[in-house]
Amino acid sequence: MTEAHSGEIVTTWGGGGFPYGVGHKKLGMWLFILSDSLTFSALLIGYSYVRLASDKWPTPFHLWPSIAMATVMTFVLLSSSLTMVLAVAASQRGDRSKAARYIFYTMIGGIAFIVLHTNEWLSLIHEGVRLWENPWGVPLFGGTFFTLTGLHMFHVASGVVYLGVIAIGLGRGKYNHEDV
Repeated sequence: MTEAHSGEIVTTWGGGGFPYGVGHKKLGMWLFILSDSLTFSALLIGYSYVRLASDKWPTPFHLWPSIAMATVMTFVLLSSSLTMVLAVAASQRGDRSKAARYIFYTMIGGIAFIVLHTNEWLSLIHEGVRLWENPWGVPLFGGTFFTLTGLHMFHVASGVVYLGVIAIGLGRGKYNHEDV
């Protein structure tokens, strides 16, 4: 709440931290997460439409190894999300070395995901799947699969590089909690 006195604005808020006060870096990250979610949602909706519109969409993914490896990749990404939460918590406490260590663990998870996904790609390529070819049916399958998963791998790789910069800067005292 503000009041005007002789041309100047005086804030009368007395409830602790200002309720709408958020740092520009934190706001930027939340806006990035929102835009990222909307982008991937739009891509998945488009993929779903193409898949449902085709009566010959292939299903080459069996329990072993495809679904099992996808489960492992999901576990790796969720684990790396946990280590990132631990990095943020350590940073809030002012423990730079622990925050940097957890960021490093998060990076290892991202790299492991990329390696596992690359292995999946190589396996599909070995079986004959290409961007415009598919031995199991609709040629568009390869294009949509490699595009969606490639964008996801690029997203994770960019995050690994970004986290590396943050971890090094945090360790050197260049960055603070808001940067984490």
